Amino acid sequence: MSASAPARPTLPTSAAAAPTPRPAATSPTTLAPTAPAAARPGLDWRIRFAILSVVWGFSFLFIKVGTEAYAPFHVSMGRVFFGALALVTVLLVRREPLPRGLRTWGHLSVAALLLNSVPFSLFAYAELSIPSSLAGICNATSPLWGMALSLVALSEDRPTRRRFAGLGLGFLGVLTVLGAWQGFAGVDAKGTAFALLASLCYPIGWIYVRRTLAGTPGSPVALTGAQLIVATLQLAAVSAAFTSAPTSFPLWPTLSVVALGALGTGMALQMQYGLVGEIGPTTAQMVTYFIPVIATAAGVLVLGEQLHWNTPVGAAIVLAGAALTQTRSGPRQKD
Repeated sequence: MSASAPARPTLPTSAAAAPTPRPAATSPTTLAPTAPAAARPGLDWRIRFAILSVVWGFSFLFIKVGTEAYAPFHVSMGRVFFGALALVTVLLVRREPLPRGLRTWGHLSVAALLLNSVPFSLFAYAELSIPSSLAGICNATSPLWGMALSLVALSEDRPTRRRFAGLGLGFLGVLTVLGAWQGFAGVDAKGTAFALLASLCYPIGWIYVRRTLAGTPGSPVALTGAQLIVATLQLAAVSAAFTSAPTSFPLWPTLSVVALGALGTGMALQMQYGLVGEIGPTTAQMVTYFIPVIATAAGVLVLGEQLHWNTPVGAAIVLAGAALTQTRSGPRQKD
């Protein structure tokens, strides 16, 4: 779910995908949970919601620190490896098997490419030249791309004036963040393009998942764990072909990659599943709108990144547009 990010689970299967894709910061990596709520954890859901927002918001900082010592492909590979390790550990504790069937694993391989390997690598390459705060804001454009794609790919997702307005407002926010009126001065075009392409990968991946994996047997943890295993193999092959092995393992970059995977991709997904079961998908997916705020604050306060007035203003416009694209006409449905 990605970095890439949270999706709104609606289909009545464990492999349900979002009708309108949500960003996954980095985190959101895969299949949305739909299992009914189990016994509620002792920790209040508001605290868990805040923790989830912080973990996914800090993912862009972890990427930035990781790329200070490791190649982008290595950062992405470490991310999916430690995420897979965390989820496989959960499966072992539960004594729950991974999904079966060549068809399922084939579709999971494509999902891993679209929702993990490609966007995670693009974000890592982007942050070689752009601030982590800008990457976090670019990630928030995923609902905008998702709305635009859903008009073509998902016939049941009917456009409305409000959603069209949200789409236009959101991309106006992107232009504000990038300082379009001053000729995009001071913005690395290549890095920004990589971050925006990464955000575009998530809705494409969600549309694919929705069309191919809805109804697949298995829990969200099992399907997500399998997808991350495949992504690890994909990125291991790419890393071996295009980069040399690390010669050293500096402390902070290494800890950042471990945290990016184990926390941002493993623990965070587990926490999201619990929130969806307890408070419903509509409230749980609101974490999406806190991610760029926290990513910006982390970049400025921890990494000392510069913040100009157009960055927070543009981010607010992007989030307002993204919120509008998620509105639907008709009677309000319960979570």
